[in-house]
Amino acid sequence: MSCIMVDVESDGPIPGDYSMISFGALVVEPSLTKTFYAQLQPISDKWIPEALQISGFTREETLAFEEPQAVMEKFAVCIEAESSGRPFFIADNNGFDWQFINWYFYHFCGNNPLGHTSSNLGSLYKGLVKDTFVNFKHLRKTAPTHNALEDAKGNAEALLQLKQEFGLKISLK
Repeated sequence: MSCIMVDVESDGPIPGDYSMISFGALVVEPSLTKTFYAQLQPISDKWIPEALQISGFTREETLAFEEPQAVMEKFAVCIEAESSGRPFFIADNNGFDWQFINWYFYHFCGNNPLGHTSSNLGSLYKGLVKDTFVNFKHLRKTAPTHNALEDAKGNAEALLQLKQEFGLKISLK
C-alpha cells in the first residue's frame, strides 16, 4: 500500500458548484520524488474571489488551465504507475481535499482509484501525542505557500517525521 499525500486549492467550498483550481500529490516515501501537480480549468461559472485569491491565481489565469478530464486521466495513470498496492489518500484536511478529488474522479473518469477511505494528518498527530489541542505543522520542512504540490510535500515530510519520531506504522512503497 502506498500513502498518497494530496493538497487541493479551489475557488469555493464544494465540488460541482465550484472548481478545483490545482492539486498536488506525492507518494510518501523518503525521496518524495514521485509527484503529480496540475492546474485545472474551472468547471463552473461560480467562484468566490476570496477563495481563489488564496491560491494566488486570477480567474483569467484559471481559464487557461488544462481541461479537468485530461488532468484526472493523467492523475489516474500516475497513481497506477507510482504507487505500490492499493493507494491510500491522506491530507492535512482530508474532508475538504478528498471531496474534490473524489468528485472529479467520478465525474470525469467514472471511478476513484484512491478509493473511499482517507486519513487526516492532523488527527494522526493528535492521537500519537494524545493531545487534541496540538498541531503537527511544526514538523514540516517545506513551508506552506498554497502551491498545492509544495504544501503536499510539507505534509508528507511531517508524516515521515511521525514515522521516524513516534513510530507510526505506515507503508513507504
